[in-house]
Amino acid sequence: MPLPHSKLIAGLLLGLAAGAVVPATAQTMSMSMPVAPAAEQPFLMENNTAMAKMMAAMEIKPTGDIDRDFVAMMAPHHQGAIDMAQAVLRYGKNEQIRRIAQEIIVEQLQEIAAMHLALGEPPPPSAPAPTMPSMPDMNTMQ
Repeated sequence: MPLPHSKLIAGLLLGLAAGAVVPATAQTMSMSMPVAPAAEQPFLMENNTAMAKMMAAMEIKPTGDIDRDFVAMMAPHHQGAIDMAQAVLRYGKNEQIRRIAQEIIVEQLQEIAAMHLALGEPPPPSAPAPTMPSMPDMNTMQ
Protein backbone atom coordinates (compact mmCIF):
# COMPACT_ATOMS: atom_id res chain seq x y z
CA MET A 1 0.00 0.00 0.00
CA PRO A 2 1.60 3.32 -1.02
CA LEU A 3 2.21 5.91 1.67
CA PRO A 4 0.17 9.11 1.64
CA HIS A 5 2.12 11.93 0.02
CA SER A 6 2.58 13.84 3.29
CA LYS A 7 3.95 10.75 5.07
CA LEU A 8 6.44 10.11 2.28
CA ILE A 9 7.60 13.73 2.28
CA ALA A 10 7.84 13.68 6.08
CA GLY A 11 10.00 10.59 5.99
CA LEU A 12 12.27 11.98 3.31
CA LEU A 13 12.67 15.30 5.13
CA LEU A 14 13.32 13.55 8.39
CA GLY A 15 15.97 11.39 6.77
CA LEU A 16 17.61 14.36 5.10
CA ALA A 17 17.56 16.43 8.30
CA ALA A 18 19.26 13.61 10.14
CA GLY A 19 21.91 13.41 7.47
CA ALA A 20 20.39 10.12 6.35
CA VAL A 21 22.01 8.39 9.29
CA VAL A 22 18.86 7.46 11.17
CA PRO A 23 15.82 6.01 9.39
CA ALA A 24 12.79 8.31 9.61
CA THR A 25 10.36 5.47 10.24
CA ALA A 26 10.27 1.80 9.44
CA GLN A 27 7.51 2.54 6.92
CA THR A 28 9.36 5.20 4.97
CA MET A 29 12.86 3.74 4.90
CA SER A 30 13.42 0.03 5.09
CA MET A 31 17.13 -0.19 4.28
CA SER A 32 19.62 -0.15 7.11
CA MET A 33 21.57 3.03 7.59
CA PRO A 34 24.92 3.59 9.26
CA VAL A 35 24.78 4.66 12.87
CA ALA A 36 25.96 8.18 13.65
CA PRO A 37 28.84 8.74 16.06
CA ALA A 38 27.77 8.78 19.71
CA ALA A 39 28.64 12.48 20.04
CA GLU A 40 26.11 13.33 17.33
CA GLN A 41 23.25 11.30 18.81
CA PRO A 42 21.87 14.07 21.11
CA PHE A 43 21.68 16.48 18.18
CA LEU A 44 20.07 13.90 15.91
CA MET A 45 17.52 12.96 18.55
CA GLU A 46 16.61 16.61 19.17
CA ASN A 47 16.46 17.35 15.46
CA ASN A 48 14.31 14.29 14.75
CA THR A 49 11.96 15.27 17.59
CA ALA A 50 11.64 18.78 16.14
CA MET A 51 10.89 17.37 12.68
CA ALA A 52 8.29 14.92 13.97
CA LYS A 53 6.60 17.62 16.04
CA MET A 54 6.55 19.96 13.04
CA MET A 55 5.12 17.37 10.65
CA ALA A 56 2.39 16.37 13.12
CA ALA A 57 1.41 20.00 13.73
CA MET A 58 1.25 20.70 9.99
CA GLU A 59 -1.44 18.04 9.51
CA ILE A 60 -4.53 20.19 9.87
CA LYS A 61 -8.18 19.74 9.11
CA PRO A 62 -8.99 22.15 6.26
CA THR A 63 -11.40 24.89 7.31
CA GLY A 64 -12.35 26.21 3.88
CA ASP A 65 -10.34 29.39 4.53
CA ILE A 66 -7.19 28.98 2.46
CA ASP A 67 -5.37 31.82 4.18
CA ARG A 68 -6.04 30.49 7.71
CA ASP A 69 -5.18 26.95 6.63
CA PHE A 70 -1.92 28.20 5.14
CA VAL A 71 -0.97 29.96 8.37
CA ALA A 72 -2.06 26.93 10.42
CA MET A 73 0.42 24.82 8.44
CA MET A 74 3.20 27.37 7.99
CA ALA A 75 3.45 28.50 11.63
CA PRO A 76 4.46 24.98 12.79
CA HIS A 77 6.76 24.70 9.76
CA HIS A 78 8.53 27.88 10.85
CA GLN A 79 8.57 26.71 14.48
CA GLY A 80 10.21 23.50 13.28
CA ALA A 81 12.95 25.57 11.66
CA ILE A 82 13.37 27.45 14.95
CA ASP A 83 13.60 24.21 16.94
CA MET A 84 16.14 22.76 14.51
CA ALA A 85 18.21 25.96 14.62
CA GLN A 86 18.20 25.81 18.42
CA ALA A 87 19.57 22.26 18.24
CA VAL A 88 22.42 23.48 16.03
CA LEU A 89 23.15 26.26 18.51
CA ARG A 90 23.31 23.69 21.33
CA TYR A 91 25.53 21.19 19.54
CA GLY A 92 27.12 22.80 16.48
CA LYS A 93 30.63 24.23 16.43
CA ASN A 94 30.86 26.06 13.08
CA GLU A 95 30.49 29.77 13.81
CA GLN A 96 29.05 30.54 10.37
CA ILE A 97 26.39 27.86 10.76
CA ARG A 98 25.62 29.07 14.29
CA ARG A 99 25.16 32.62 12.96
CA ILE A 100 22.84 31.36 10.23
CA ALA A 101 20.88 29.43 12.86
CA GLN A 102 20.49 32.61 14.92
CA GLU A 103 19.24 34.47 11.84
CA ILE A 104 16.78 31.66 11.09
CA ILE A 105 15.34 31.97 14.59
CA VAL A 106 14.83 35.73 14.30
CA GLU A 107 13.41 35.58 10.78
CA GLN A 108 11.05 32.70 11.45
CA LEU A 109 9.69 34.33 14.63
CA GLN A 110 9.06 37.51 12.63
CA GLU A 111 7.29 35.60 9.87
CA ILE A 112 5.07 33.73 12.33
CA ALA A 113 4.05 37.06 13.90
CA ALA A 114 3.47 38.66 10.48
CA MET A 115 1.22 35.81 9.34
CA HIS A 116 -0.92 36.07 12.47
CA LEU A 117 -1.16 39.85 12.10
CA ALA A 118 -2.15 39.48 8.43
CA LEU A 119 -5.12 37.37 9.57
CA GLY A 120 -6.11 40.01 12.12
CA GLU A 121 -4.96 37.81 15.00
CA PRO A 122 -2.72 38.97 17.80
CA PRO A 123 0.90 37.98 17.38
CA PRO A 124 2.20 35.16 19.55
CA PRO A 125 3.14 36.32 23.06
CA SER A 126 6.54 37.90 23.47
CA ALA A 127 9.20 35.76 25.03
CA PRO A 128 12.93 36.01 25.52
CA ALA A 129 14.87 35.11 22.41
CA PRO A 130 15.35 31.33 22.38
CA THR A 131 19.10 31.80 22.18
CA MET A 132 19.31 34.07 25.22
CA PRO A 133 20.13 32.66 28.64
CA SER A 134 17.35 33.16 31.14
CA MET A 135 17.61 36.41 33.02
CA PRO A 136 17.51 36.43 36.82
CA ASP A 137 14.39 37.85 38.43
CA MET A 138 15.47 41.27 39.66
CA ASN A 139 12.66 41.28 42.24
CA THR A 140 14.19 38.33 44.07
CA MET A 141 17.78 39.62 44.00
CA GLN A 142 19.02 41.54 47.02
